[in-house]
Amino acid sequence: MPPATAATATPTLPVPAAPPRHRELPWEQARTLAQGAPRPSAARTVPLADAVGLTLAEALRTPQPLPAFDTAAMDGYAVAGTGPWRIRGAVRAGTVWEGALGAGECVEISTGAQVPAGTRAVLPVEAALAGADGMVAGPVPPPGRHIRRAGEDAPAGTGLVPAGTRIGPALLGLAASCGHDTLPVRPAPRVRVLVTGDELDHAGPPGPGRVRDALGPALPALVAALGGESRGVRHVRDRPAGSLAAAVHGARDTEVVAVTGSTSAGATDQLRGLLAEAGARMVVDTVACRPGHPMLLAELPSGRWVVGLPGNPYAALVAAHTLLGPLIAGLCGRALDPLPRVPVTGSVRPAPGLTRLVPVTWYGTGVRITAGHGSAFLRGAAGDALAALPPDWTEGGPAPLLSAG
Repeated sequence: MPPATAATATPTLPVPAAPPRHRELPWEQARTLAQGAPRPSAARTVPLADAVGLTLAEALRTPQPLPAFDTAAMDGYAVAGTGPWRIRGAVRAGTVWEGALGAGECVEISTGAQVPAGTRAVLPVEAALAGADGMVAGPVPPPGRHIRRAGEDAPAGTGLVPAGTRIGPALLGLAASCGHDTLPVRPAPRVRVLVTGDELDHAGPPGPGRVRDALGPALPALVAALGGESRGVRHVRDRPAGSLAAAVHGARDTEVVAVTGSTSAGATDQLRGLLAEAGARMVVDTVACRPGHPMLLAELPSGRWVVGLPGNPYAALVAAHTLLGPLIAGLCGRALDPLPRVPVTGSVRPAPGLTRLVPVTWYGTGVRITAGHGSAFLRGAAGDALAALPPDWTEGGPAPLLSAG
């Protein structure tokens, strides 16, 4: 018989390595990194009518003085010397009275009309007494009264608005008043939204065990409010594996792909894996805030940007304001808007070392925390603003405010 041998030991299986623990970035640092990560998009020139909502690529300057000539600031009489004054004519806005006034002479004038040479001041119509004899009497106005001098608002060549300013109605009007017909702008980044999840219904009340998709309707409007151009929403199922990768890499007509859900480390979460396989450059990988901490920002080798937003609606809204909004600002060449700091009252569950993003409503000179700010619930976020409570916040202390829209 062969010699007896010891019982064969059960082979030791290798223990799977624990997934790397990501360092959660402070909330304010994450916003700063997202804004500074991209290079601004190339500038182009567009007509004024197409510029609203875009970003100035160069400072807006006036090629001529504003106003371009001395103008009347009141309806009345442009007078020379002391009264009474003999009326020599009338001048209306958009016309020019040729000649010069001598002492004791005046012309009837409308607001905005060019004042004639020799004018001392404008005597308001309310203070003037015009007689049938063609004479006007009234108090002698001080020199220059009710006259807007050429260049009073801005001399020629003045920079009126800096580059990086988002263009609104007032800026369009200012550009037109300077004589501009076009503006140099940076276009709005194109953003494709990918909503993941097999559990989502997209119309009507959700069925048993399912939930209604809230982010598909909400995110395109939020993209527009943040300064981007929504390129629509695509719903991506969790299975088969690889479906998300195909959708991300297939979004070639965009600068940004925003993915909702699939940012965590669950069995159906594919985003981090596909980014690693693609050789993406990770800029932000989790943020020290609640809700929304699994958010991420990465750049694909193609140059497109991927923003990972949690699947819970309120957490996704927080992540969009933290990473997507600043990324869009950076692509547009805009700085981060300074956030107002106001006193915040109310109670919130402690979160040591974390920034808490909570919905608030205005209450006097401060804001008050509202109910309904679970990561999956948008009731509170439909209010006035979001407050970013820093880790050391205490009741009544100040905190930065973000628009809830």
